[in-house]
Order: sequence, then structure tokens, then C-alpha cells
Amino acid sequence: MTPRTLSTAEDRREALVESAVRVFAHRGFHGTPTADVAREAGISQAYLFRLFPTKAELYVAAVERCFARTLAKFKEAAAAGGSGEEVLGAMGQAYVELLADRDALLGQLQAHAASVNDPAVRDAVRRNFADLYEFVARASLASDEQIRAWFAQGMLLNVLAAMGAEHVDEPWARALLGPPPDLR
Repeated sequence: MTPRTLSTAEDRREALVESAVRVFAHRGFHGTPTADVAREAGISQAYLFRLFPTKAELYVAAVERCFARTLAKFKEAAAAGGSGEEVLGAMGQAYVELLADRDALLGQLQAHAASVNDPAVRDAVRRNFADLYEFVARASLASDEQIRAWFAQGMLLNVLAAMGAEHVDEPWARALLGPPPDLR
């Protein structure tokens, strides 16, 4: 008989944040009942509120997890990407691959949408976006103009991925998708 291992509150907290990322990605902050997140995590709603006293705190933790994954992908790509413009290209390719994960894409889009009306979410998005910018600037040594264009291309990729533009055979889709992204 295998002895039962009890998970710590920190383990449960981590599992809850992972579940929150998935559930909030599909239904957003306002459209997701905490009961759904608790059910996905395999815990009671009461225990959810012991770990995160408010839904907003849980949502902010999920947003921060999404940004942390993006930053980790950028760091991994930058470490393997060489220097200067090569780093921007490597991080851009890593971002394209990240967007293939629907939870990652939807999590980002939902975070931006929720930040419009919720100051705590807005602060988290700003803080984490600043971390992304600072890392990209340090790793690439690119000019502000290059970094602005790189992030703008990434936001366009978000929109195109969300609408499934890669499956649309129309002039506008072909023009916006262009050749495979270089993102330098």
C-alpha cells in the first residue's frame, strides 16, 4: 500500500493558479465563476477563498502566470538566439510558438480586456508588460523604435491568431500574415 501524500497549501495554491489560467482563459475574469475554477482544481470553493481571499487576487495570479510563461520563453530563446537582431528573431519565433497554445493566447487577450475596467488587473498587466519590455531591451540591445515595432508585430500576431487568420484565404489575411514572421 502506497502511503498517502498530503499536498501543502503551496502545492494547492500552484495547482489552483494553473487551473485558473486555463478556466479564465476561456471565459474571462467576469464570465468565470470561482466555483468553476475550484472544480477544475479539485478543491472546494471555500478552500479557494482561503488561498485567494478575492476572485481578483486569483485572477491577478493567473495573469502573472501567463506573463511569466511568456518571459520564460523569451529568456530561453534569447539564451539560444545569439545577439542583437538575432535575439529579437529568436524571441519572436518563440512567441509565435507560444501563441499556438490557445490557453496562452486567450489568457493574454482576456488579461488585456479585463485590465480596461479593473485597476488591480491593469496594474498587473502594466507591471508584467514592463518586465517583458525591459528584458527584450536588455537582451536585444535594440533601439526603442525596433522594440516598439517588435511589440506591435506581436500584438498583430495576437489578433491574427485569435481570429484564425492563418486559415483564411483572402487578400487581407495573406497581406497581414505575410511571410513567416522574422520579428527582428
